[in-house]
Amino acid sequence: MKKTLYRVAGGPIGSLTGLLLALALPAGAADQSAAELAKKLSNPVAALISVPLQLNYDADVGTNDRGERWTLNVQPVIPISIGEDWNLISRTILPLVSQREVFAGAGSQSGLGDIVQSAFFSPKAPTAGGLIWGVGPALLLPTGTDDLLTADQWAAGPTGVVLKQQGRWTFGALANHLWSMGGGGSRPDIDATFVQPFVSYGTPTGWTFGANLETTYDWTGSQWTLPVNVSASKVTRIGGQLVSIGGGLKYWAEGPPAAPEGLAFRATFTLLFPK
Repeated sequence: MKKTLYRVAGGPIGSLTGLLLALALPAGAADQSAAELAKKLSNPVAALISVPLQLNYDADVGTNDRGERWTLNVQPVIPISIGEDWNLISRTILPLVSQREVFAGAGSQSGLGDIVQSAFFSPKAPTAGGLIWGVGPALLLPTGTDDLLTADQWAAGPTGVVLKQQGRWTFGALANHLWSMGGGGSRPDIDATFVQPFVSYGTPTGWTFGANLETTYDWTGSQWTLPVNVSASKVTRIGGQLVSIGGGLKYWAEGPPAAPEGLAFRATFTLLFPK
């Protein structure tokens, strides 16, 4: 799935620090079990404040298969109650990227990539059949700090998620579609569909084992991108702070010529702020 914004004086790291200070709760504020928190983390529209830090490493990037890329996605999730029956869930992907030789002679680039901001309007209670869902807008912001870290296009479109949690299982799908709204005239327009089916299994001790596809179809280039992810994570405490720590593998099953190839890895560290 992939591709809100906390940019104030001091840059993205300073902004993240400010966010954490604003959200910090005293130790012991949470009375939920590790299993309950892990189950909420499997739900993209759960009423749980969290700040996932997702580190990705990809190799064989570029048409010469010699490039490599590190991406740290800062992904704050903030639920806002908007009445007795509805929540507004803000989900942000802020990528910090370091890459080299993405094509011959490109050298190295490091900085902020393009930010994706999504907002889901979601009922607080599941449907009678147990479905959990949310819909809303998604926005791509051309915030990349280097020509090779940005699509140089504003884009927007709808996003939605539907899932069901039954026992220890969670299964569902998240999707969005983005269309260009303007930007650099030399860059191709964005017309892309992202679909992320997912499934996870949680244990009574706070472990979660999951798998998903992060499928993107580029309608402009008539090209699929298909990474497959498997992961494991555990909810625990570090001092008085609730966290989830995990990792996994990614396999690039299909993609354009410049996409990464083969196996890659992902590590996650998520700060949890249950109410």
